[in-house]
Amino acid sequence: MSDAIKHECGIALVRLLKPLDYYKEKYGSSFYGLQKMYLMLEKQHNRGQDGAGFASIKLDMAPGERFMSRVRSSDPQPIKDIFNTINTRINSVEESLPTKDLSSEALKSAFPYVGEVMLGHLRYGTFGKNTIESVHPFLRQNNWMHRNLIVAGNFNLTNVNELFENLVTLGQHPKEKADTVTVMEKIGHFLDDSVAKLYKKLKNEGFDKQGASPEIAKRLNIAKILRKASKNWDGGYVIGGLLGHGDSFVLRDPAGIRPAFFYKDDEVVVVASERPAIQTVFNVPMEAIQEISPGHALIIKKSGELSHTEINEPTSRLACSFERIYFSRGNDADIYNERKALGRLLFPKIHESVNGELKNTVFSYIPNTAETSFYGLVQRAQDFMLEQSEAAILNEKNLSPDRLKALLSPRPRIEKVILKDVKLRTFITEDSSRDDLVAHVYDITYGSVNKDDNLVIIDDSIVRGTTLQKSILKILDRLGPKKIVVVSSAPQIRYPDCYGIDMARLEDLIAFRAMLALLEKHNKTALLKSVYDKAKATINHKVADIQNHVKPLYDQFTDEEISTQISVMLRTKDINAEVDVIFQSVANLHEACPENKGDWYFTGDYPTDGGNKVVNQAYINFYEGKKGRAY
Repeated sequence: MSDAIKHECGIALVRLLKPLDYYKEKYGSSFYGLQKMYLMLEKQHNRGQDGAGFASIKLDMAPGERFMSRVRSSDPQPIKDIFNTINTRINSVEESLPTKDLSSEALKSAFPYVGEVMLGHLRYGTFGKNTIESVHPFLRQNNWMHRNLIVAGNFNLTNVNELFENLVTLGQHPKEKADTVTVMEKIGHFLDDSVAKLYKKLKNEGFDKQGASPEIAKRLNIAKILRKASKNWDGGYVIGGLLGHGDSFVLRDPAGIRPAFFYKDDEVVVVASERPAIQTVFNVPMEAIQEISPGHALIIKKSGELSHTEINEPTSRLACSFERIYFSRGNDADIYNERKALGRLLFPKIHESVNGELKNTVFSYIPNTAETSFYGLVQRAQDFMLEQSEAAILNEKNLSPDRLKALLSPRPRIEKVILKDVKLRTFITEDSSRDDLVAHVYDITYGSVNKDDNLVIIDDSIVRGTTLQKSILKILDRLGPKKIVVVSSAPQIRYPDCYGIDMARLEDLIAFRAMLALLEKHNKTALLKSVYDKAKATINHKVADIQNHVKPLYDQFTDEEISTQISVMLRTKDINAEVDVIFQSVANLHEACPENKGDWYFTGDYPTDGGNKVVNQAYINFYEGKKGRAY
C-alpha cells in the first residue's frame, strides 16, 4: 500500500493440555509454550509494530505463589523486547537453581512466565497514543482468583460512550473512556456478579469458603458472562481473555468482521488472527484449522474442555475484505488465490486504457503487498496474448517457421520499475522538509521503460493518494512513458472505517475529495449543506434508525467520473505523461473474495448500526472543520 495506514491488531492464544514435563520429554524443552507463542507473534508481526504484549496463567498454584504474569513493550522491536525480558528473567532464575531436573510443579513455581495458558497481542495504534499504557493485554486484578481477568483483542467499538455510561450506571468508575478498558470492565462486572452468585449458592449447599473456590472454577458459565457483557457491543472484534483460575476464551463479533482461527489436538489449543501462523508454527494442514464462527466464542475451561458456543446471534457474514486485499499475510492459500483473482479481473479495463497496445506496455507493481495481484494480472495478460496468437494461427494458411515464431513470440513486458526505501519514512518529521523526503521514499529502475511506452503500475489500494502524487508519479514520469496507468486492486475507498482500520476522516480520502471537486464543477455544492442538515438532525437518534446520509453525494456521479477526477487531481503540472487511474469494481471484488464481502469503506453499507452514525459524524466533522475522530 503506497499510502501507509495503521490497522488491524493481532492475537495469539496458546493453551497447553499436558503437564510441562510432557513437552520437555517429547520436544526437549520445558519452555515449549513460550517458544510457540514467540513464533506465533513473529508470524503475525505484519499486524502490529506499535507494541506487543504477553500474559500467562499458571494452573493450580498454591496460595501466595504468583500465578499471573504480564509483560508489554512499545519498543520499536516490541516482540524481541518482551521475549528478551522473559529470557533474562528465566536465565537469572536458572543460574540460581541447584538443579535443572525439576518437576512440572517445581518448574512453574520457579520460573516466571512459564504457564499453561498464554495470550499474546500485537498492536497497531489506530486510536490513542503509542504508550505502554495502550498496549494489550490489559489486566484486572482481584484477590479472588476467579475475578482476575486479562483481556487483549483486535477490535474497535463504535458506541464506547454509551457503554461507558452503562458502566457508570452500574456504579463503576472506569479509569478512562477507551474501548479496551470498557470491554474489560464490562466483562469484569458480569464475572464478579457470576462469582458472587455462585459463591452464595455453594455456601447454601454447605461448602466453606476454601472448598467453594475449585467448585466455582468448575461451574462458572463463561458463555453466559460473555452474552451479558457483549449484548450491546457495536463494532468489529475478536477478543481474547484469561481468567485467573485458568479458563480462557476468544469471542468474535456477529458479522465476522475481524478474523480468528483455531486448532486443537491432544497437546494444545491455539488461536490466531491468521491461519498460516498456526499452519507454520504447529506444522498442521489447512484442513485441520477451523474458523471461529461469527457471533461465537471458543471457550477453554480450566479442565481443558473445549466448546465453540454461540454468544450473539450471527448476522449476515461481512468479514473485512481489506484482510484479503492487503492486511493479512499473503501466504494463506485462499488469500493468495483471491489476490491473484483481483489482479486478473482488472485486465479488461487496463487493456482498454492502453488501447490494446500490449506490445508497447510495461507491467509492474508498487512493492510489496501488490505483488500477488500483479501475478494474477500478468497471467491474464499472458493468456490473452496467447489467445490472440492462437486465433491468428488458425486464420492463416501455409505458415512459415518465421511467421509462426513471430505469432507465438508476444509476451507481456514485465519489469521491476519501482523500489521502496522503507527506512526513509522514519526520518520524515518536519513539515518544511516532508514533501522532499516523501518524494524519495520510492525509487525507480532507470532504463526499465522505453520512451513512449505505456507503463501499468498496480497498487493494492489508493487511500489518500498523497504518496502517488508527491512521489511515485513524479519519479515514474522521469522514465518518459507516454502514459502511466495506476491500477488499484481495491475499489475506491469512499467512507471511513470504524472497526479497527485507521481511516477515520472523510477529507483524507482522495475519492471523497474527487467527489467534492465534481460537485463544485457541476454546481451542486448546495447538496453539501443539505447532507449536513440531515446528518446533524439525526445524529442523536437511535442508531438503528440512522441512515448513511453521505451516500447520496456519491450517487451524483458514476464510478468512472470519480476515477477520472482522481486522475486529474494526481497529475500535477510537472508530469508530462498522461495519467489514468483504474479502480476495481465492487462486483469484481465480491467475485474474487466470495466469502468475505465486508465492503463498507467502498459502498457505505456498514455491517452494524453504529457504522452509519460514525460516517454521519465524520461528515459533520468535515463540514464544521473539526479534525477530531468520529468515534
